[in-house]
Amino acid sequence: MEGDIRREGCVAPGAEAKMKEPLPKADKYIWAIYIAILVISVIELYSASSREVQAENVFGPLLRHGKMLLLGVCITVGLSRMKYKWLKPITPVFVTVTVVLAVYVLFKGDIINGARRSTTLLGIPIQPAELLKLAVVMLIALVMSQSQEKRGVSTAGVSICAAFVLLCGGLLFTQGLTNTLLLMGISFAMMLIGGVQLKKFAAVLLVYALVGGAGIIYKKESTQEYSEAELVHITETGTNFKGERVTLERSGTQMGRIERWLGDSIPKYAEPITSENRQEQYSYMAQANGGIMGQLPGNSRETARLPLAFSDYIFAIVVEDWGFVGGMFLLGLYLMLLARAGAIASRCSRAFPTLLVMGMAVLIVLQALFHMAIVTGVFPVSGQPLPLISKGGSSIIATSIAFGIMLSVSRYAVQSNNRKEINAELLELPAELGAANPSKL
Repeated sequence: MEGDIRREGCVAPGAEAKMKEPLPKADKYIWAIYIAILVISVIELYSASSREVQAENVFGPLLRHGKMLLLGVCITVGLSRMKYKWLKPITPVFVTVTVVLAVYVLFKGDIINGARRSTTLLGIPIQPAELLKLAVVMLIALVMSQSQEKRGVSTAGVSICAAFVLLCGGLLFTQGLTNTLLLMGISFAMMLIGGVQLKKFAAVLLVYALVGGAGIIYKKESTQEYSEAELVHITETGTNFKGERVTLERSGTQMGRIERWLGDSIPKYAEPITSENRQEQYSYMAQANGGIMGQLPGNSRETARLPLAFSDYIFAIVVEDWGFVGGMFLLGLYLMLLARAGAIASRCSRAFPTLLVMGMAVLIVLQALFHMAIVTGVFPVSGQPLPLISKGGSSIIATSIAFGIMLSVSRYAVQSNNRKEINAELLELPAELGAANPSKL
């Protein structure tokens, strides 16, 4: 019967074997790290959301967060099964849409904490800042993989990447310095991985410094001065004392935070708690209360009074719940992700998947390090979510996309020295993405 079907042309010779060919497996270590962070996210978000809990629905914050995590899991699984080569046509569209959203938010976005940060799309608040980070990684990976030369990366490729980072940094500059610094850090890492020559790297560094310095000076000179009471009022309501809508220029706030961070001679425990430092003070109290082993979830003392405990300061609650040991464990998970991505990248035969997997890992880990450094006082106070753990739809979606792309690379990119497999991958990729892995040259 089977032979009759083959003769009738219903099943081509070799087709049955092809249909039964198993789907390549994604990296189990990245999956394990992803699942571990998801579990921590569910526990800690509920622990940190006492301010949002209502008597009639104590599980409301957890359910809302769980829905976003479920959406993120669907995105991650879907992208992990998509061949990474399809990111080539997707990237220009994604970059264009993200930049348009960022420009719209810059002028017409919703005011949050005195700055225009988001807009609502199909009932979901969207923060373009999170998507722009992804766009930077995707564009740099695409451009640099197409600009490989025998001795590095072409000047045109480096210039396009640097110009796009400056554009994105300019769009985010009014929202704070950390996002701009994060974009620059991501681009530096990807340029080093992509084999950019030292002279060109130094030139990019100089351009970033000049443009960034000019931007800081401009903001400082053009910032309107407000009293402390009016600053608090604008931050909480988005209006001044006259009832007028105000987008708060945050350079004065940023400079004040930096000055306090650099110039404080009084120990933190001796400082009086004010409207300016209450976030960091309650954060330090939470971490001190955690000690070595923590108080365990549900026993947090500071979550009820720490502003933004469920987002910008959630690492403080992690430490209070699980202590120094738990904080180090979470840090270790993120660092393991970077190490695993590095191991995958070192085995890839092509430049495009190498830059993709490392760029996404650097994005996630660098953002996590920024968050932890801010919460622990290593960096000045600023807002930066902890990937997959902080509350926030845009951040969860962006991080899920990054994990999905890393899993896709681990599944489909050739990571062996088998010449037959390498040639097959080369034939399947577009010709412009055929450049070899620069770390192997």
